[in-house]
Amino acid sequence: MIPSFSDNTLRRPGNLTVARHEIFAWAMYDFANSGYTTVVLTAVFSAYFVGVVAGNAVDTGGMATLLWTIAMALTNFMVLVSAPVLGAIADRGAHKKRFLAFTTIGCVFFTAMLGFVGPGDVALGMVFVILASLMFASGENFIAAFLPEIASQSEMGRISGYGWSLGYLGGLLVLGICLLYIHWAQSQGDTAAQYVPVTMWITAIMFGLAAFPTFIWLRERAVPRPLKAGENYIRAGFTRVRDTLSNTRRYQDLFRFLITLTVYYCGINSVVVLAAIYAQQVMGFSMQEIISLILVVNVTAAAGALLFGLVQERLGSVRTLIVTLTVWIAALVLAFFTESRAAFWLVANLVGVALGSSQSAGRALVGQFSPPERSAEFFGLWGLAGKLAAVIGPLVYGIVTFITHGNHRQALLSVCVFFVAGIILLFTVDERRGRAVAIHRD
Repeated sequence: MIPSFSDNTLRRPGNLTVARHEIFAWAMYDFANSGYTTVVLTAVFSAYFVGVVAGNAVDTGGMATLLWTIAMALTNFMVLVSAPVLGAIADRGAHKKRFLAFTTIGCVFFTAMLGFVGPGDVALGMVFVILASLMFASGENFIAAFLPEIASQSEMGRISGYGWSLGYLGGLLVLGICLLYIHWAQSQGDTAAQYVPVTMWITAIMFGLAAFPTFIWLRERAVPRPLKAGENYIRAGFTRVRDTLSNTRRYQDLFRFLITLTVYYCGINSVVVLAAIYAQQVMGFSMQEIISLILVVNVTAAAGALLFGLVQERLGSVRTLIVTLTVWIAALVLAFFTESRAAFWLVANLVGVALGSSQSAGRALVGQFSPPERSAEFFGLWGLAGKLAAVIGPLVYGIVTFITHGNHRQALLSVCVFFVAGIILLFTVDERRGRAVAIHRD
């Protein structure tokens, strides 16, 4: 259900109005791209890569897991380097929607190419998942950059939560279709090497189809700013980023929060890209059981994003984040001691609630701290922070697993450090001051 407003439009500063169907179109991109994270990064391809693609090609003892985390680290390093500059270029040339279309097509294409990765195709699998994830992550930054254009300061938490919750439902739908297909394929005697490729093609098709409302209804409100003599968009992009970084005092709460986000996102990214591997390697879950688990977790994540989106309006984004990070810590400590599958289901659903709410609140806070005319640039910095975390977090997990000879429990427990540090750093962020700076535009 679309968040309710007093009429069919949402009014923003400057007397701009946004139709409700445009908010829906923005949120539908979360619905569209969530199938990728759910099927490729979390539930199916990650476990397939470790257990079949690399598992049959390298020695055991954590090497296959390490290769997967290296692929994720390389992807996110590339996003880390490119995101702020691409965001600044998009702001200057009013190219957010054009860049979003390019990254969407790229992610759909390379996801489909993952369907051609079989046992032993380690290099091919790593190349395709790196390229698909690069396109996916860049697209996430561009769609997020529209948030300050379609939502007022007071509505950002609710609308961001709406997008995240709809996104988890999208992931739920795609994963559900894949589960039905896998169940049928296994009844026919097919192996993972035969049915996993089809799930990649299902995911690619669903992404492309579900993204259509975004490109039909979501408007690019930014106005291109003319280049100076002898200047080009790339140079202008680097100049704008340098200017932003030189003004950290003015945007001190934004930058403090980006540091904080980097820290606790190390933990989130570790869990997202390694959850299925943990369930497979430690708890002994089959592919069907993993997908069923992720299906349920998507429901709790959607509920968490929607519920805490409303909570943000009462508590504020910073306090909401403190609550959700506390839930993360409780879930991971419980996971460390969990031996039974029943208890692991409880852990997974606690993670789901914390996952949806923490991601939604983080995006909303960046939006609240961003002047609308610099939204793509600042969300590029958001992407930089998140992708730096996606380099560090999973790689730390992979290294701990490798040096402990495949001990995933110790690796998972190490992730708690990121959430504890995140809570401590949140106390340095002044939410009210950060919002006030964003209102006084450049």
